[in-house]
Amino acid sequence: MNNNDILRRLRYSFKFGDSKMISTFALGNLKVSREQVNSWLKKDSDPDYKECSDSNMASFLNGLIIEKRGKKEGKQPEPEKQLTNNVIFMKLKIALNLKAEDVLAIMDLAKFNISKHELSAFFRKPGNRHYRTCQDQILRNFLKGVQLKYRPGNNDSEVKPGQFQYNYKRKED
Repeated sequence: MNNNDILRRLRYSFKFGDSKMISTFALGNLKVSREQVNSWLKKDSDPDYKECSDSNMASFLNGLIIEKRGKKEGKQPEPEKQLTNNVIFMKLKIALNLKAEDVLAIMDLAKFNISKHELSAFFRKPGNRHYRTCQDQILRNFLKGVQLKYRPGNNDSEVKPGQFQYNYKRKED
């Protein structure tokens, strides 16, 4: 997955407007213009499309952590120069204050099942013998589950608080 796609999915999932996107980048110590944000959110085929760099995406994710959890005491973290799916997954887990069971429930919403042991391997340090690289499919399904949890109601029926709703049609065998 590329940073632009992740940015688009997060914007949609949390219903962030341009101002909210700009302020989230600012919380991550990156001043961006509306034009920059809009160029990052455009589809790849658009002539105004610009690629969102890893350090810009890291600033957004750091800002999202501050937005959702508040500033931590002391020096704020510097944005990473290079991001991996594992780092993105970890930052989203931190921002949303999720425990392993919460992540598994979100993955279940996307109809993607993994074990707790498989999940913990994504959050280990790269040198650890149990470390596993987070593939695009895992991150994509997590983001789909986040969308289903935080932006329910894409169907006609009403969703009650605390209830989740799926926004896909099931294939008939």
